[in-house]
Amino acid sequence: MILIDILSTNTFALFFQWIQKEEQKARINRSLQPEERKKRRKRLRVRERAERRRKKVRRRARKSRKEEERKQQVQRRGLGSSSDDNSEDESMSEGEMARLKEEVEEKKKLIVTLRNKPWRMKRRLKCLKEAQAFVEKFEGALGKGKGRRLYAFKVMMTKKLIKFNRDFENFKTACIPWESRIKEVESHFGSSVASYFIFLRWMYGLNLVLFGFVFGLVVIPEVLMGMPYGSIARKTVPRDEQDSAMDFSVLFEFGGYCKYSIMFYGYYNNQRSIGLLQFRLPLSYLLVGVGIFGYSLMVVIRTMARNANEGGDGAEEGAFTFSWKLFTSWDYLIGNPETADNKFASTTTSFKESIVDEQENLKDENIHLRRFLRVIANILILCCLGGSGYLIYYVVKRSQEFAKKDRNELTWLQKNEVEIVMSLLGLVCPPLFEVISELEEYHPRIALKWQLARIFALFLGNLYTFLFALFDEVNAKLDNEKEIKNETIWALKEYYDNYTLHHNVTENIPPPNISPADVIRGPCWETEVGIEFVKLTVSDIQVTYLTILIGDFLRAVIVRFLNYCWCWDLEAGFPSYGEFDISGNVLGLIFNQGMIWMGAFYAPGLVGINVLRLLSSMYYQCWAVMSCNVPHERVFKASRSNNFYMGLLLLVLFLSLMPVIYSIMTLPPSFDCGPFSGKDQMYDVIMETIEKDLPPFMADIFSYASNPGLIMPAVLLMVLAIYYLNAVSKAYQNSNMDLKRKMQMQRDEEKNRRNNKDSTNQVMKDLEDLLPNKSLIPPPSAEETVVQTFKSPKVTGKPGAAATGKGVNVKKDVSLAAANPRAPVTRPPGPRPPGPLPGNARGPLPGQGMGRGRGGPPPRR
Repeated sequence: MILIDILSTNTFALFFQWIQKEEQKARINRSLQPEERKKRRKRLRVRERAERRRKKVRRRARKSRKEEERKQQVQRRGLGSSSDDNSEDESMSEGEMARLKEEVEEKKKLIVTLRNKPWRMKRRLKCLKEAQAFVEKFEGALGKGKGRRLYAFKVMMTKKLIKFNRDFENFKTACIPWESRIKEVESHFGSSVASYFIFLRWMYGLNLVLFGFVFGLVVIPEVLMGMPYGSIARKTVPRDEQDSAMDFSVLFEFGGYCKYSIMFYGYYNNQRSIGLLQFRLPLSYLLVGVGIFGYSLMVVIRTMARNANEGGDGAEEGAFTFSWKLFTSWDYLIGNPETADNKFASTTTSFKESIVDEQENLKDENIHLRRFLRVIANILILCCLGGSGYLIYYVVKRSQEFAKKDRNELTWLQKNEVEIVMSLLGLVCPPLFEVISELEEYHPRIALKWQLARIFALFLGNLYTFLFALFDEVNAKLDNEKEIKNETIWALKEYYDNYTLHHNVTENIPPPNISPADVIRGPCWETEVGIEFVKLTVSDIQVTYLTILIGDFLRAVIVRFLNYCWCWDLEAGFPSYGEFDISGNVLGLIFNQGMIWMGAFYAPGLVGINVLRLLSSMYYQCWAVMSCNVPHERVFKASRSNNFYMGLLLLVLFLSLMPVIYSIMTLPPSFDCGPFSGKDQMYDVIMETIEKDLPPFMADIFSYASNPGLIMPAVLLMVLAIYYLNAVSKAYQNSNMDLKRKMQMQRDEEKNRRNNKDSTNQVMKDLEDLLPNKSLIPPPSAEETVVQTFKSPKVTGKPGAAATGKGVNVKKDVSLAAANPRAPVTRPPGPRPPGPLPGNARGPLPGQGMGRGRGGPPPRR
């Protein structure tokens, strides 16, 4: 009753207020003139209409708010206990569930296709947030009955899995070493300079794996399980060298304690097995030395194959180059201002690269003068290569004469003459080659490859000249070693004879009590070769770093700070800022890696030195190129793959393998140092392992496999297989080219039909010309004739071109070949009738109902 009284009281109050308002309106209307009364009524109607709209909006807002509260309640119930399932089903019908599912699916589609909507970014972000909130809120309530919680759990786990995959991909990208540094270099200097740093990073990864092999299977077992330092002669510094073994000048030349350390071959013992694990150190040393080449070969070939697959995508590189760069270059996900600046610089650089490519393609100059200048340039470069090879051979021979003298009488220059000359040749010749290459006027990319090939020939010639001279020295050391070995054997025989004579004992004679530092030693030619390679590597590092510091940094400082007070413009004229020497740095890296491959067998510690060198080079050269260098005047992009670098590296790998295999298979090892001492050849370790450690039938298998009667057919079979695969590869390449050509022709024809242009395909034109009067083409309909009258077609004047500018649809409109005649042809064909006039249809003229005896075209229905 109280509630009824309150409702009636409120209703009466509202009714009374309405009556008062109506009376007030009536009084105002009576007091106004007719015109003013009309205006008043109009304003009141507008105000009432606005009030109704506001009430309607409020009702909708209340309704949507109630609907949202109801959906939230449904979601809470869906994620609650299973005991509430019956009540949930009562509160949410099947129709509501279906409608909610449709809305969720629509929101998901909107999230996927939002990027393609032609909306402003503000509207996109707003719609994206609303759609994601809606999906996240109601997606878990779409299950039915007891499976609702399972469905919600699946949805949650799917989202978490997607987020985990995205975060893991970001983590993998962040774990790529020096990726941001390389991208920064690429944005300012182009892809050609960045390709060097990518190659340097790849080389660092390769050497890191080789370092793991050498230290894990050779160095660490010797340190942990081998005999300690000073226990035997090969691990002890000789008595006459101990006074100067710690001098800086001696250590700098890798003598003294460095020479008798784990860095070099001579330190390792020749015990067949060491430690509790019975580790086969000599076998491990040989297998690791050869396995380094095998692993490197596998990685290089695999990288070349992957680059070849990524090299081309089948599209035309020159199609719409500038349009693609203009409209698709920017990355809209960039949010960092510095990254945006780098992207802007990268896009600008890519335009420069493409412009240079187009300019080089349009060049047309005197070909005879260019060929003459190229011949002159090649003659000059051959003279430089021959002179550098002769100079290195002369210096190495001279160093062998210095080695016979006392080292205290030699100056520092005479001691390091070979390394200094080789480093200076590598420093002076590449710029000289670059100056000579200006006569050839090649495209920048082609000029870079020629420059790389010439510097490669220089480095390779210098290295092999050094090796030939070094092996002459090795042969001399082997002769000296034979004499020392004979003297040692004679001394031991005299000792045993004297001991037997004095003590009258013939068995269990103790060895001579001589300190390891006083034992007579041979020259240990393997350690000497390893020292030479280590010295070459260290001197190359020093020259490279000093060149960057003096030639780039000091030059940039002079240009930067003295340009304001100089007589001419130092930036535009001499000396100006330096450019990054791509060819010299790449070939220096490859040449250094060749020395590592050759020297790692004689100096296991050389791989660790190279890892440190590559690590420091990445930071040092990135800093130098960003702070001291400027982009090339002729900016160009690198090829899609680094297979040119990889090809040079593969060639260096093969040429580095030959000296090592020669020393393993031909030269006898030193008798008193290294893991192969006491054997006639180094590979005897494998034969000893096969005989003593493997079953007899395995020894028979290896003996049969090493039979030349089986090796020669196997080699011949491999050669035939390579020839067959090469032929199949060429056939596939030709098929690929034919398919590309046909696809291009089809695209051109489709484009010309779409643009209402004449056919550009000469083959199609010839096929059209073969059709007599085009009698097989169906006549145009009346509607097409009327439309054609108003279009005023373009007159091309080309034979075989349609008046409408469209080509002939061979598949649909005509049959290119008629059936063979039943009787032999006994007369030549008659003259070709005149073609249609411009503006007329290509179909048969009125009255010509026959064509090749096949009858006229079928009537249209």
